[in-house]
This record gives sequence, C-alpha cells and structure tokens, in this order.
Amino acid sequence: MFYAVSAPKICISYPKTFHLRQKHAASTRLSVRAASPNYDNGDKVEYTPWLIVGLGNPGNKYYGTRHNVGFEMIDQIARAEGCIGQVPILLAKPQSYMNFSGESVGPLAAHYQVPLRHILLIYDDMSLPNGVLRLQPKGGHGYHNGVKSVMDHLDGSRDFPRLCIGIGNPPGTMDMKAFLLQKFSSTERTQIDGALEQGVGAVRTLVLTGFSQSIKRFNLGQKYKFHKV
Repeated sequence: MFYAVSAPKICISYPKTFHLRQKHAASTRLSVRAASPNYDNGDKVEYTPWLIVGLGNPGNKYYGTRHNVGFEMIDQIARAEGCIGQVPILLAKPQSYMNFSGESVGPLAAHYQVPLRHILLIYDDMSLPNGVLRLQPKGGHGYHNGVKSVMDHLDGSRDFPRLCIGIGNPPGTMDMKAFLLQKFSSTERTQIDGALEQGVGAVRTLVLTGFSQSIKRFNLGQKYKFHKV
C-alpha cells in the first residue's frame, strides 16, 4: 500500500508530505510516497528498501515539460503499483529544483540506509529518441545537472541505477534550455505516455529481479521500438 511520509526532524509520521529540515531547509524539501511490505503470518522478513527518485522542477510552471518526465514517471508508478512484492519502496520527487536535486536525495538515502545499488534515478535524456527508455546499472551524468548534483551528494559515486527517458534533441538551432522547458507536441506526448506505462513494468521487473535478462530484453526492445521493419 502506498502512503505518504513526513519526517520534520527525521522522525517518521504519516501526513501527506515529506520534509528533511537541515541548515538549508528549502533545498531539502521532498515529495515522497512509500510502499509498505506485506508480511505473511505477521512475520517480518529480510528486505532491502529501494529509493526511486524522479528528477524535475516543482510548480505548475514546469508541469508537462520535457525536463519533468522524471516526476511524471514517479506519479505513474504511484498510481499503478500498490506494492512490489515484499520490497519496501520510497518514491521521491525532490522539490529543491533540478540543479540541486542531490541536496534532497543524499540525506534521504542516508536516513533510510539505502545502498547505492537500490537508488534508482529517473530523468530525461536528450541522447535518446523521444519516448525511448533505457535502464542502466550505473553511468556518468552526461552533462545533466540534476544527475550531477545527485552524484555530488552520493560522494561522487556513479554506481547507482538509472532509468533514462528519451526526449530527443532540440530542432535546428533551438536553445537547449528553451527546449527542455517546452511542453511536448501531441505526437511526442503520445509517445511519452506510452513510455511511462512501459516504464512501470520495467521498474517492477528491476526491483524484483535486478538487472536480469528481462532487463536486457527490455532495453533491446526499447532501442528498436520505433524502427519500421
């Protein structure tokens, strides 16, 4: 079952929002949902939590823009999944703006003692065609400022999984920032909506089986899904 979490001083209760209040309180604000594990016969089982973070910018101004598909993926997972097996899941949307995402992700991962291999970062990727997804066990920041911030706050590590959502490249000489903050065309929107639905299944598979052959097949299918035979 998904429920909201609140931790004003790293103490958990159950209102609607999650806030980590440190020296720079505004930069560590989060929007978080969590999935509680189910236990058979009331017995607690061993499990390792997952922290699934979508990158984006808060506020209606950025809703539906290319740079906010990470937020959209988190919303899609929250709507579609009640829980994923016995695994506890934290779904987070940092409210500290894209370029400072790490200021939220680092403390949250530390508080819940989530290992790097279970921190899944979801974000937009201009190197992939619009609507194409790719799951990777690790990687660099690819000049993505949000990813760079997260890496900086995870002691410079690049060894955490990521789900990249393709948004394509700016057409012609269009400014990159303007492109990222622009909303999708109707055709692009259809492709993104389909990708978000496919992403839910991919995340479920990753959480339950890790980077298995199923993930390799998923990546291959995504790579060629818009290729006409």
